Amino acid sequence: MAKKEEFIDLIANGYRSKGEFITLGGAVLEGETLTGSLVNIPLKTINRHGLISGATGTGKTKTLQVFAENLSEKGIPVVLMDLKGDLSGLAKPSPGHPKIDERHAKIGIPFDAKGFPVEILTISEQKGTRLRATVTEFGPVLLSRILGLSEVQEGILAILFQYCDDQQMGLLDLKDLKKILQFSTQEGKQEIESKYGRVSTASTGSILRKIVALEQQGADLFFGERSFDVKDLCRLSEDGRGVISVLRLTDIQDKPQMFSTFMLQLLAEIYQSFPEQGDSDRPELVLFIDEAHVVFDNASKSLLDQLESIVKLIRSKGIGIYFVTQNPKDIPSDVLSQLGLKIQHALRAFTAKDRKAIKLAAENYPDSDYYDTDKVLTELGIGEALVSALNEKGIPTPLVRTMLRAPMSRMDILTPSELDAIIDDSKIATRYNEIVDSESAYEILNRKIKRIQAEAEKSIPVKQRRSSSRRTTINPVIKVITSATFIRGVFGILKKVFK
Repeated sequence: MAKKEEFIDLIANGYRSKGEFITLGGAVLEGETLTGSLVNIPLKTINRHGLISGATGTGKTKTLQVFAENLSEKGIPVVLMDLKGDLSGLAKPSPGHPKIDERHAKIGIPFDAKGFPVEILTISEQKGTRLRATVTEFGPVLLSRILGLSEVQEGILAILFQYCDDQQMGLLDLKDLKKILQFSTQEGKQEIESKYGRVSTASTGSILRKIVALEQQGADLFFGERSFDVKDLCRLSEDGRGVISVLRLTDIQDKPQMFSTFMLQLLAEIYQSFPEQGDSDRPELVLFIDEAHVVFDNASKSLLDQLESIVKLIRSKGIGIYFVTQNPKDIPSDVLSQLGLKIQHALRAFTAKDRKAIKLAAENYPDSDYYDTDKVLTELGIGEALVSALNEKGIPTPLVRTMLRAPMSRMDILTPSELDAIIDDSKIATRYNEIVDSESAYEILNRKIKRIQAEAEKSIPVKQRRSSSRRTTINPVIKVITSATFIRGVFGILKKVFK
């Protein structure tokens, strides 16, 4: 009994918050949910990033849903990257269930079913408010990281960006970028090399091939106008709740480069656009990246370095980033070390490799006098997790097995008609779904090429042009006369004549 009372005091002190907080659930000890021992996460530390991990079917997505709902309730906008397509239900209230009431009675908090303000976003052909960005907004450095360019190729890309900037030619979409790469080693070769240095045909060819590979993953839909203003991710509903922007990515699960491209550009744009917040009492925006291993498994070293740098710096802008994946080992150690909140659902041990992974996962959490972490990780039920957070002073909280609260919204996807109604009700979809094709590098360079060709034609002497014209006329005749079919026909006629 003394041990239980000590534990209750430990949780009460460890998860006490003077400022605003969200409640994830209630503490569990020796299989018993301790009613009223609440696991509260201070809003002040939510920009310190976090991890939600666990085996398939253990409740990660529902935990993400709970987290997003409670942030929205506090007036904090949220972005969810939905690769499985099961988060749109946030827009509709939960139908309720006796088991939900039973769970909340054990935790010691009321259950209130409600829907939340949702914006459906897309970067593919799916319905929703379209997200786009121009090539210029990416810039040569970020684009080089995404394409995995060598140092020499990155230098060439920087030269071409500078040339377009000097010539006031916008690089809006991928056809603009491909056009300037071709121009730099053909009609514009002399002009560019005289001002900026040599541009290798082999290097531009390699860059072009990588751009085509990116296009094949659907990037041509993402690059272009009208650019999405990331400030529109920070909207509030009329009743003061944070808008939950659900980015539907169900059709690009097999296109990891496209997903990485979008995610990195979004984080970079947010970092550049948002003002410094310092040590604020609440986050400005929180992003959840589901199936995070898709990003890290396919990222180049330079891309990982860029991502790690952004994760380190972006929290000073009041932005929290939460990775959702099956195992903490899916996240690079340098990124994992930056995550203040860890919510660990059950892990399964079917093989020796699995058992080793569980031991490694347990090492990511504080030592506890109340739990054998290795063992608990395999015993957690659906909707339970080990939680370790940071208190308002940035000090790690005690490790606690937590019975997580149930989502207030529907734990299922919307019907097609419900989804259409949400999209039709959007206040920003009309603006961003308008197709815009402004004059850019592609059109300007095509005109320039025609002028260069016309000037080259004028510089040829008149006699040479006439001679060239005659050759052009005669050549087809010569081809016919010298063809095998023509010669056989002539010999056939001669045979008949001399018979």
